[in-house]
Amino acid sequence: MARSTRSRPDDEQDFADADRGFIARLDPCVVRAADGRVVWDNDAYDFLAQPCPDTAHPSLWRQGRLTARQGLYEVVPGIYQVRGLDLSNITFVEGDRGVLVVDPLISQEVAAAALELYRRHRGPRPVTAVLYTHSHVDHFGGVRGVVDEADVAAGRVPVLAPAGFMEHAVSENVFTGPAMRRRSAYMYGTALPASPTGQLGCGLGMTTSRGAVGLIAPTARITHTGQREVLDGVPVEFQLTPGTEAPAEMNFHFPRHRALCVAENACHTLHNVLTLRGALVRDPSAWARYLTETLRIFDGRFDVVFASHHWPTWGRERAVRFLEEQRDAYAYLHDQSVRLINDGLTGEEIAEELSFPEQLDRAWHVRGYYGTVSHNAKAVYQRYMGWFDGNPAHLWRHPPVEAAKRYVDFMGGSSAVLAKARASAAEGDLRWVAEVVGHVLFAEPDNAEARELQASTLERLGFDAESGPWRNFYLTGAAELRGGVAATGSPRSADLLAALTTEQVFQSIAVRINGPRAAELGRLLLRWEFTDTGDGWSLLLSNGALTAMPGDPPGGEEPDCTLRLTRGTLNDVLTGATSFRDAIGSGALTTTGDAGALSAFGGLIERPRRDFPIVTP
Repeated sequence: MARSTRSRPDDEQDFADADRGFIARLDPCVVRAADGRVVWDNDAYDFLAQPCPDTAHPSLWRQGRLTARQGLYEVVPGIYQVRGLDLSNITFVEGDRGVLVVDPLISQEVAAAALELYRRHRGPRPVTAVLYTHSHVDHFGGVRGVVDEADVAAGRVPVLAPAGFMEHAVSENVFTGPAMRRRSAYMYGTALPASPTGQLGCGLGMTTSRGAVGLIAPTARITHTGQREVLDGVPVEFQLTPGTEAPAEMNFHFPRHRALCVAENACHTLHNVLTLRGALVRDPSAWARYLTETLRIFDGRFDVVFASHHWPTWGRERAVRFLEEQRDAYAYLHDQSVRLINDGLTGEEIAEELSFPEQLDRAWHVRGYYGTVSHNAKAVYQRYMGWFDGNPAHLWRHPPVEAAKRYVDFMGGSSAVLAKARASAAEGDLRWVAEVVGHVLFAEPDNAEARELQASTLERLGFDAESGPWRNFYLTGAAELRGGVAATGSPRSADLLAALTTEQVFQSIAVRINGPRAAELGRLLLRWEFTDTGDGWSLLLSNGALTAMPGDPPGGEEPDCTLRLTRGTLNDVLTGATSFRDAIGSGALTTTGDAGALSAFGGLIERPRRDFPIVTP
């Protein structure tokens, strides 16, 4: 993460590629919701045109200059991208009657703005198909900005996605969504101002749009590699790549255009094996194998590679080298981390030991702008070995606050710790300062001197970070130490909630039940009858645990309360649009039996905090 001035070849090639095919900008590049709220402001990053200041890593500043470019671009005749209107790209492929839309961004407002920009310069072509490359929200959430669900339902506009898309699109954030959203605010720096001392991108793009997130279910699945479809006269050949950057993902080839879309499997940055917002650990070995397969099955059939982020790579030789280096980066991360695991190193030790060989280190597109070698190596360790490093001294540690109190006491009290920390800061050992002052803060969260020293330390670490998420984590932590936690949470998307199966909905309720209080309540059985779908479920609360069972309860046990409602009513309760009591009052929910049982059950469901502390206890 230290600053590097080492020169690399082709320093200007990325800028030439990022500008190639430019047609027009969105001017001003500000997108608003219907109520006037700004959901996207790319003009806020105009400061990146200036020379890099001391408050930013020169390499991250360079990446920001590239990813802040916005507008409509031609990839090849017939394929166009709008870049710089969200974290991701939206791609338009012209067909016989209209245009195919690939990955309609996060929010419907920015997707609609991108489509309007395309139509302004390419004509009012109707959308004739939508393709989701994978199951992350920045690749489907804006779909309602480009297509009407009625046209999809009527079969006029097919929506294609890889097998497993719906399951993973809606399930990734079901259980730990609140915690992920809180950490996403750190990862993307959403509460930081765009400025040379604040947020200047995240390496993958600038930031995330903040408009309306939707989901229209796919009407057709891509089930196997080699599958071919013709969409509005455009032939497309698909490659499934599950378990790479997303659990459901696909690349695809346009043979007529000799163009290859690699989704998010190869971008102009090293990606995350484990994203810092939290997720399941990805498999870099499978990632590398699928890129090898990409090179094999499409060998000699493409002259340009483009992705759902960043800019394309033109020329067969350059495109192949790009894919090979991306492949080698993930393979090297995996294989060398595993080698060092088997030498007895822990994740933290591997992160200090591992670095890319010179050829990869000199490639701009595998720099750690988004993922890093450091935290990816730890992720590989976690994937195979879990949280425990094998040292029994680490098996039963005190939790952070209790450990911090003991550390501070052993080190002679907070005044002594802070004095020593200032000396370490003067020597430039900021990593150590952040660690020891963190102990003071967890022992004495109101210690003003510790708060300011930690804030200034995190700020300096952020200014030196080459990784966009690392910078955003550091600077967001500094900002919260100085100004408190900013409200950055967002309500659950009604479309995503509606897409959950009933079993998934009940599982999401189960992880919000206050177990100790539920155990005190004792045994409770609720029978749910959904009038719109015709299915029934039994929910058993026993020993503080909630069990969902389809159909009638086993053994013919009589329920304490039977509820009749639609799935939409249950969704409204979970989003906070209504409550069980109000739904009963409006007639949307009827009960037989002990209505008090439903009230008691509802009282056990906790609403997760959106603003829990991270840099303080």
